[in-house]
Amino acid sequence: MAKVGIFFCFLLAITANCSNSVVSDQARTQVQPPLSSPGGSVPKGEEVKEQGEKGRPAAWETGTYVPMLMGKRLALVVNQTSTIGSTHLVDSLQSLGLDLKKIFAPEHGFRGAADAGATIADGRDVRSGLPIKSLYGKNKKPSAADLADIDVVLFDIQDVGARFYTYISTLYYVMEAAAEQGKTVMVLDRPNPNGHYTAGRTLDYPEARSFIGIAPIPVVHGMTVGEFARMVNGEGWLVGGVRAKLEVITMPGYDHQQVYDLPIPPSPNLPNQHSIYLYPSLCFFEGTAVSVGRGTRKQFQLYGHPKLRYGDIRFTPTPGPGSADPKLNGELCRGVDLSKMSLEELRQAEWQLDHLIRAYQDLTEQGIKFFTRPDHFDLLAGGPELRTMIENGNQAHQIQASITDNITAFGQQRAPYLLYP
Repeated sequence: MAKVGIFFCFLLAITANCSNSVVSDQARTQVQPPLSSPGGSVPKGEEVKEQGEKGRPAAWETGTYVPMLMGKRLALVVNQTSTIGSTHLVDSLQSLGLDLKKIFAPEHGFRGAADAGATIADGRDVRSGLPIKSLYGKNKKPSAADLADIDVVLFDIQDVGARFYTYISTLYYVMEAAAEQGKTVMVLDRPNPNGHYTAGRTLDYPEARSFIGIAPIPVVHGMTVGEFARMVNGEGWLVGGVRAKLEVITMPGYDHQQVYDLPIPPSPNLPNQHSIYLYPSLCFFEGTAVSVGRGTRKQFQLYGHPKLRYGDIRFTPTPGPGSADPKLNGELCRGVDLSKMSLEELRQAEWQLDHLIRAYQDLTEQGIKFFTRPDHFDLLAGGPELRTMIENGNQAHQIQASITDNITAFGQQRAPYLLYP
């Protein structure tokens, strides 16, 4: 009965009046195809409790994109966030009779349970029966063989708006492979929870380019995944300047100032909205001696070290889901708990460097090496400037001032690719 209900909703969707748009990178025009009904391909009674219809993820707009996919052989780049309400996109599209050939899995895997950096193995999804091809580990880019039986690669993954969050790197490599093989990439756009601001120096150094810094964008880039894909294409950032056949399904009513509370954690160590707001600031601690709470229940919501001389909490990192061997495993740490801040305070605070600088000063005064992984820190920062400025005693406001022109120039460069106000 569930499949019948889904299909009935779909039939209603493709006959409904609508206002959604498909953005094609080839035509650079917007067309007005039918928009899905409020139900989309979601089982009857399903609701978007976190935000209502305005600005909801484009995956809901089945009336727009499902007709475009009929008769096409599909690969889906998806994970646990790829849902329409409580129904996974794979299940919805398979129920509608689309020709799904395979699943491409990003970092953390198809179900999103693997540790950061853990190797993701190929496999098969028990529920759908589809083969799962890993795009994390040794092979981050689909091969010609992977795409030989595919017409369209559909990307639908929730991002958090930070350059070093690797889902956009997966999208980059998917676009590159598709361009080389003459395939189409369709992006089902999703809100960026950190899309209301831009911060951090643009990645200017070719030697700093990596899977945690795939493109010359700031640390906090202020784009949705669809906008990012358009900028990658438009600026010719793919290897050899190739351009993918790109379609972006947009979100009616979305704007970059919209508050979007993620209904599903995007990865094991970003469990809630507090961690998502703090992630762009606290991730730099990953290149230092300081813990960011991996191995606790407040990942990316606190930081600390056994020798830190300030802080209101004590915590001991221990192995657990998403963190098999956390930094400072088994060591009692003193630190600062930022989860006490309200979500509104965190949203307004935006990119914070004061915590990083204060911890550096406190530990180095004691003769403790702070930048334990300087090369990794520089990859996160997009070059050595941030580390050098901290080592030279610069304060947060001085660092911020030094990149004002850089951020302004990026904003002008980005403007033609934005899809939302």
